[in-house]
Amino acid sequence: MNIEIEFGGEKHRVETAMRGEREQWTIDGRALEADAVEVSPGVYSILVDGKSFEVRVEPFAGKLRVATAGRETEATVRDPREWRRGGHGPAETEGRQQILAPMPGKVVRLLVATGDAVQAGQGIVVVEAMKMQNEIRSPKSGTVERLAVIEGQTVNAGETVAIIG
Repeated sequence: MNIEIEFGGEKHRVETAMRGEREQWTIDGRALEADAVEVSPGVYSILVDGKSFEVRVEPFAGKLRVATAGRETEATVRDPREWRRGGHGPAETEGRQQILAPMPGKVVRLLVATGDAVQAGQGIVVVEAMKMQNEIRSPKSGTVERLAVIEGQTVNAGETVAIIG
């Protein structure tokens, strides 16, 4: 996949490709050894040259707000495939969605109730895993049809925590 990212006012070309079981990243023509895992919607754990970073990404005014290590900046991502199809940015997920726990942990807080209206990217549940609290967010705007967990409950990775319609 090839994308263009404007980050902090500078444009960068990012290419990703699978090389065997590993993903190869190239930024502005320079190869980079990195692993990235989305630990919950909008929250990524990134390992670059043996250093670990937590990066939070959320939509904001038609751009992305990117926060890591106490710093925040705006980014714009342009995927050439989106422009060829006539898209104007990422679309929300459509239809009824099951929100799944991305990792095993303990539900420490419910941020919504059944029947609440939610926006795409809004926090639904907070799960604590490995002494870190991770907010699980809605992939779409809609209504909370059902919460499948309660505070204090232990969840497994892939377990349904809510349904958004």
